[in-house]
Amino acid sequence: MLFGLKIKNILFILLGSAIFSFGIVHFNMQNNLGEGGFTGITLLLYFIWGWDPAITNILLNIPLFFIGWKFLGRNTFLYTIIGTSAVSVFLSIFQAYQFQIGLQNDMTLVALFAGVFIGVGLGIIFRFGGTTGGVDIIARLVNKYIGWSMGRTMFLFDFVVIATSVFAILDLVEGMYTLVAVYVGARVIDFIQEGAYSAKGTTIISSQSEAIAEKILKEMDRGVTVLDGRGSFSGEKRDVLYCVVARNEIVRLKSIINSIDPHAFVAVSTVHDVLGEGFTLDENKNPLNDD
Repeated sequence: MLFGLKIKNILFILLGSAIFSFGIVHFNMQNNLGEGGFTGITLLLYFIWGWDPAITNILLNIPLFFIGWKFLGRNTFLYTIIGTSAVSVFLSIFQAYQFQIGLQNDMTLVALFAGVFIGVGLGIIFRFGGTTGGVDIIARLVNKYIGWSMGRTMFLFDFVVIATSVFAILDLVEGMYTLVAVYVGARVIDFIQEGAYSAKGTTIISSQSEAIAEKILKEMDRGVTVLDGRGSFSGEKRDVLYCVVARNEIVRLKSIINSIDPHAFVAVSTVHDVLGEGFTLDENKNPLNDD
């Protein structure tokens, strides 16, 4: 821990900032491609007047730091300071030591890679509690109080900035490729936040529910929740089992169910985040892999 912050989170925020900055310099700036949010504003200032994005990034975010402190709390505020500062540092480094990738003749690849690098970078930063300031703070506030995904909020805000960029400096084609990059980035952000890790939630209805639950607990060391169920047509009462397992365990779970009751009703769904014993806590309720 460092001033109450997790070292692991800081390292991943730095990694995300580096990936994000690499994409901005090597895909957006080299190919006259815009971006949304405050980053899009810094790029707009760069394309028009040649202002260094590393500096304007810090200057534009100073007012929002106070909002972040008031609404998001101390830790998120400090992570935001780290993320925003790291982005400016890496932007300076990659501008000084950049290399030409040479994709000017294939703007489709430019847009796709720009979206992937920016989305992966921001997704990592968000997942470990940080932001890079600007619209990231606004998106986090909207997510907290309204429930919109951060990717959705950023896409809407980005659209406004991109439209302004098209009128100011970009031509229509560059604006369209920019929109593609922003859309890809938004989807990647949501994937990393919500789908980078996914488990499988299984609902099981069987006349042999007790035997199935016992075998799952014994052979897989996974807990099973027993719910009271009743058929709407027959009115028959029957136990309903619910069990969450890792993705690589689902085949084994199905095999166990089939070995006891081949006619059992089984519904499998994707679970994007799992907290608790066996996933984030050990058998003694202690955090797994905590710093």
